[in-house]
Amino acid sequence: MGYSKKMFSRLTRGGKYRVHEIEPDEIFLDSTNLPEYDSKQFEGRVSRPVSLRAILSVGVVFSLVAFGFGYRAFTLQIAEGESYAEISRANTLDRSVIFATRGLVYDRTGSEIVWNEAQVASSTATSTFAFRKYTTLPGLSHLIGYVQYPKADAKGEWWREEYAGISGIEYSLEVLLRGKNGSRLIETDALGAVERENIVVPPDDGDALTLSIDAELQSKLYNVLSAHAERMRFQGGAAVIMDVNTGAVLALTSFPEYDNQAFTDGDKDIVRSASNSSRTPMLNRAVAGLYTPGSIVKPIFAIAAAKEGIIDPETKIQSKGALILPNPYFPDQPSVFRDWAVHGWVNMREAIAVSSDEYFYTIGGGFAGQKGLGIQKIDEYAKKFGLATRTGIDLSGEEVGLIPTPEWKEQVFGADDPWRVGNTYHTVIGQYGFQITPLQAVRFIAAIANGGKLMKPQLIASSTPEFTEVGIEDEFLQIARDGMRMAVTSDLRTATVKSLNIGGIKIAAKTGTAQLGYRNESMNSWSIGFWPADNPKYAYAVVLEKAPAGTASGAAPGLVPFFQWLIAEKPEYIN
Repeated sequence: MGYSKKMFSRLTRGGKYRVHEIEPDEIFLDSTNLPEYDSKQFEGRVSRPVSLRAILSVGVVFSLVAFGFGYRAFTLQIAEGESYAEISRANTLDRSVIFATRGLVYDRTGSEIVWNEAQVASSTATSTFAFRKYTTLPGLSHLIGYVQYPKADAKGEWWREEYAGISGIEYSLEVLLRGKNGSRLIETDALGAVERENIVVPPDDGDALTLSIDAELQSKLYNVLSAHAERMRFQGGAAVIMDVNTGAVLALTSFPEYDNQAFTDGDKDIVRSASNSSRTPMLNRAVAGLYTPGSIVKPIFAIAAAKEGIIDPETKIQSKGALILPNPYFPDQPSVFRDWAVHGWVNMREAIAVSSDEYFYTIGGGFAGQKGLGIQKIDEYAKKFGLATRTGIDLSGEEVGLIPTPEWKEQVFGADDPWRVGNTYHTVIGQYGFQITPLQAVRFIAAIANGGKLMKPQLIASSTPEFTEVGIEDEFLQIARDGMRMAVTSDLRTATVKSLNIGGIKIAAKTGTAQLGYRNESMNSWSIGFWPADNPKYAYAVVLEKAPAGTASGAAPGLVPFFQWLIAEKPEYIN
C-alpha cells in the first residue's frame, strides 16, 4: 500500500508561512484520533507559545532569591564578618571521656573484696572516675594487687585515660576487669557555658569476677603463720591451699605484705617505706619466691625409685646417722654425708615418715651395692611433677626454679669442677642448687594426692580444670601417700609431723628444712601435705623463710592453730 507525502503550512509571527512536510505516522495518528478528538493526543491539540508574563514572573522570582543569598553573604562575611569570626573562634567542640566502671571482685563465698567509689578526678576535669577500694582483711594484698588511676593535668586535660593494673589480679586479669571507655562531644561558648552535649560512644564496663579464693580462710592462714614467723624470728613466708581435683586455689598469701590501698591511693611515704624495706614486702613469695626445698621433695624420688625398680619399697636400709663414702686417694679423709638423726632400719614408707637422709642418699646416688637413680632420673622425675616449670597461674612474675644437673654445675662452676656423686646425694634430699616456689610445691603434692594429675592452679571460680598426667601408676603414688600419713600418725620415734596429728582432721604431711648461708647459719622451714588423707581433697604448702639455724618450731607446728580454726569455723573444708 503506497501513500503520497502531503504538505501543510503555518503562518509564523513574521507573517510568513512555514511549510512542513507531514510524516506518515502523523497521518495515521490523526486518522485514529479523529472520531473522538482527544485533545491530549499529539496531533489533536492546538499548540500555544509561552506568554511573556510567565517568563517575566519566573525571572523576578529568581532575581529575588539571588538578591537574598547575596545580601546574607554580604552580612555574614563583610558587614558582620569580624563578629561572627570571633564567635566561631570562641566556641569549642571538645571530646570528653566517659570512664568505664572497673569490674568488681568477689571471693568464692560471694564476699566483695574489691569495689568502686565514684569520685571527681579534679576541680578542673569534666569527667569522673571511680576510686578503687580493697578489703581490709590482711593477707590479700599480693593476690589482689593495685592500680594506677587516670590522670588529668592542671587544665583538666586527661593525659592518661585508663586505669593501669600494676600487680596481682588487677594486672593479670586486666583484660576482664578494665572495660572500655566511652566518649561524648561537648560544645561550649566563649564564656565556657555548654551549648550542647552528645554521647558519641557509650562506655563498656568491666566484668565482675568471682575468685576461687576464700578471703576469710586466706586471711586466717596469713594471721596464724605471720604471727608464728614473728615469734620464731623468720623473716617472711608464703602459703598456698589448692583443691587437688580442680586446681582451684583457696588461699595464696605472702608475708610480710604491703598496703595495696595505699599504693593505689598514691601515699608516697608508705610506698617509699615498702619499696626500701630489707624484708621485701613487695615480693609475692608464693609465686616468685625461690626456696631450697629440702626434704619435701623426697616423696617424688621415692616414687621414682619404686617406679624404676631401683629398690623394692619393703626393702630396708640402715640409717646409722651418716653415709660414709670412702676416698680412694686419701683413705683417712672419707666423705661424710650426715643424716639428721639415727633412724635404724627403715623401708621406703618409713624413710618418708622419718625423712631419712641416708635412705635417700642410697636410692638417689647408690651405695654399697645398692643401685641409685642417678642425676638424670632425678631431673626427669622432678620435671614430671612440675618442678623447674611454670604452673600457668594467672599471676605475673612467676619464677621457674632450678633442678641441679651436671650441665648446670659446669655452667656455674666451670669444667674444672665436675659433677660428683656427693652432688647427687645433696640433690636427692632437696639441697645443693635446688630451688622451687611454694606454688610448685602445692602442685606436685596435689598430683601425688589425686592419683597423678598435675593441675593448673586456677584463680577464677568454676574454671574448667586443666591438667597433664604425670604418667605414673597410682600404686607407686600410694607409697608416698602412706609414708606422709605415717609421718603424722606413726609412733616411730623420729616421725617428723606428729604436731599435725589433730583430732577431727586426717592430714598426710611432709616437712623439710633447708640450710642457708656460708656456715649454715640460717634455715628455711617447709610443710606440705593434703587432707583428708584417705580421700584427698585439698593440698597445702607452707614455707617460712630465714630463721636462725636450729629454730625448734617451724612451719608444721605453726599450722596447728589454723587447722584447729578450720575444724571449728569451716567444717565444709573438713567433711
